Amino acid sequence: LPLDEPPIAPRLDAESSALIIYTSGTTGRPKGALLDHGNVLAQARGAIQAWRWTETDHLVHALPLFHVPGLAMGLTASLLTGCQMTMIGFEPGRVVAELETGGTLFFGVPAMYQRLCDHLETHPADLSRVRLFVSGSAPLPPELFHRCQRLLGQPPLERYGITEGGIVVSNPYEGPRRPGRVGYPFPGVELRLGAGDEIQLKGGQVFSGYWGNPTATAETFEDGWFKTGDLGEIGADGSLAIRGRIKELIISGGFNVYPREVEMVLEAHPGVAEVAVVGLPSESWGEEVTAFIVPAGEAPSAEELITFAQERLAKFKCPRSVRFLSELPRNAMGKVQRSLLK
Repeated sequence: LPLDEPPIAPRLDAESSALIIYTSGTTGRPKGALLDHGNVLAQARGAIQAWRWTETDHLVHALPLFHVPGLAMGLTASLLTGCQMTMIGFEPGRVVAELETGGTLFFGVPAMYQRLCDHLETHPADLSRVRLFVSGSAPLPPELFHRCQRLLGQPPLERYGITEGGIVVSNPYEGPRRPGRVGYPFPGVELRLGAGDEIQLKGGQVFSGYWGNPTATAETFEDGWFKTGDLGEIGADGSLAIRGRIKELIISGGFNVYPREVEMVLEAHPGVAEVAVVGLPSESWGEEVTAFIVPAGEAPSAEELITFAQERLAKFKCPRSVRFLSELPRNAMGKVQRSLLK
């Protein structure tokens, strides 16, 4: 164009492509989720409404921008509300300093909250100005939930989200927050449990398909419902709990074992800092329930942990072997890479 001609403004509508965000790929090859402008706006508006987000807030933003929590929710919702936002790389001391001097919102993953609590144990701070801490992208262990409540001054609000739809479920802003449960659908989101208790979604937040992968797109939708691949359980109060991913389901001796159920039991042992449960090949059982443990201080014995589980779980769900690690392999979003453990 000649220099004196105005630029051509793109003609965009709600269905115009906005982002290609790749799935975390913890159980397989990452896929590019194609989100349109309507998806992104619906995700941001859902967070604004559910979490009472206003222009008077100040978000201390330490999540990466290559994934939906940091980009489509944290950044976009801040721009929509016109609130103050401070973007920093995650470092516990820096985060605490920003929160002490006026931050009202902080969103993180459990690994971040673990490090924040470690810092606050030796460097207490007044975080009374913060009105909301949100945790997601990986399960928040009950012990860490209670530790945060003690050191942050309030329990974190746990939520559930997916690359293909952003944040879709959240514990209530007002009301009890229960460890181990992620709450209720966001405004505009429909949720149901399909075959095998798979979480399925519908709504303006949910994407229309994978970039350049029509086969995967066709496989992931059923009568207009997006099949997340995550396993859930809906309680008597209507709240959702995540039980793991279908691809993580362990079939041992013909019985189904949900790794998250076993992990929650082992997390209650005082000698366990972190745990991930996977199924490893076994000639006798098909798959053998195996627990990878990061100890808290001096490591308990494998026999002690197996006995601890047997006192609280059906025998077929209990780990048959325990392996100790200095840390669990995680991706940049803090999710355990179970494929590496296998």
